Amino acid sequence: MPGRRVSQVLFMIYNQRAVVCNRRLSMERPAKQAMRSAHGALLLLLAINLLNFIDRYIVAAVEPSIRATFFAAGDRNAMAITGTLGTAFVVSYMIAAPALGWLADRFSRWMIIGIAVVLWSLASGASGLASSIGILLAARVFVGIGEGGYGPAAPPIISDLFPLATRGRVFAVFFAAIPVGSALGYAGGGLVNLLHLSWRWAFYLVAPPGLLLGFFCFLQKDPRVRDVTGERRHKATRGDYVRLLRTRSFLFNVFAQTAMAFALGGLAFWFPAYLMFRNQPGSATAVFGGITALAGLISTLAGGFLADRLRTRFAGSYFLVSGVGMLLGFPLLIAMLYTPFPYAWLLMFGALFFIFFNVGPSNTVIANVSLPAVRATAFALNIFVIHGLGDAIAPPLLGAVAGHTNMNIAFMVVSGVMVIAGVLWLSGMKYLPADTAAVEQTAGAKSHGEHVTFV
Repeated sequence: MPGRRVSQVLFMIYNQRAVVCNRRLSMERPAKQAMRSAHGALLLLLAINLLNFIDRYIVAAVEPSIRATFFAAGDRNAMAITGTLGTAFVVSYMIAAPALGWLADRFSRWMIIGIAVVLWSLASGASGLASSIGILLAARVFVGIGEGGYGPAAPPIISDLFPLATRGRVFAVFFAAIPVGSALGYAGGGLVNLLHLSWRWAFYLVAPPGLLLGFFCFLQKDPRVRDVTGERRHKATRGDYVRLLRTRSFLFNVFAQTAMAFALGGLAFWFPAYLMFRNQPGSATAVFGGITALAGLISTLAGGFLADRLRTRFAGSYFLVSGVGMLLGFPLLIAMLYTPFPYAWLLMFGALFFIFFNVGPSNTVIANVSLPAVRATAFALNIFVIHGLGDAIAPPLLGAVAGHTNMNIAFMVVSGVMVIAGVLWLSGMKYLPADTAAVEQTAGAKSHGEHVTFV
């Protein structure tokens, strides 16, 4: 009898442990599946973002060949007209983003992204078929419209898939496509020239990958459809949009990013001319491209990881990392202006490293201080402002300064704008913790159907 009782007790213990293990496995499996799905979505969005920036900058790499095709040698208006290819893209991109961002808050964001990627891929292929500069200009407008649908919709998907604690590093990985894709765009155009192919092949080659990636988007599920409780996600109201415009950390971030876009856009556009001003060989432009890609990649990843790591100690770490980075890059840029080459390259690397330091953290802030229902609109509004007041106006303004003074003075203006960006981010630190907490609390309450009053 005692032996039978002991065996019965052991059997009960075994059954209890088996039940606990089964429960644990039943909880872990969906979590692991959700994490694999999130990483798969991130990989797809990263690939699209990489292609996004390749497509943006490949035009600049083949611009001389385009000019030679459509204009006679010595035409003084040729460069001004081919320059509008970049302007057409930026203007259509910044105008399309708010409207398409609004749609992305109301319909499947994956559907919006899929349509956008297919549209800009077809437009890129059409760029290679253009028989006149006017048709090429129209094609670049549609590329801008397509990318205007992707820009506001992709980051909110990442925000929905990854928790607050890891968003900084995840966004850093996503936005690392900016320097790498830009460099690949220049390299791809240069390879077409090196192989003595027509400039049209630069556009033909980017279309098929885009169409394939766009098709994969249609197979994805929007993470907003239902939350963990099974309730439908909250839809945006007028009060949500008003609240966004009253969120101080969001406004500080938008204006700081605008100053950063002005500085970076001015550097990217005028640095080849600056190298001529410093009597550097033509090959120095390729060196600048390589330095930008390397510094941007390392810095973008490091900034996101550092901001996440510091968040437990400093609630405003995303603004802290962004602001300190810009203030550290400011003296390095000034020192570069008065340092002889090749030593100036080291200072240029350092300046670009700290300029790119904010890319992951500053975009994470947009996600963290905007409600899920209006995140696409928040990113769209950010795109509209930073391009309209930032890199769209930097080239002509800095060109006017350089034309009346010299390139060193123009880059002094750039360094001053970097200080403005840094000060804005550091000034917004005191608002960031409360704004982030308010969004997390409100989003949780609305997902459970609770009434929320805005003060």
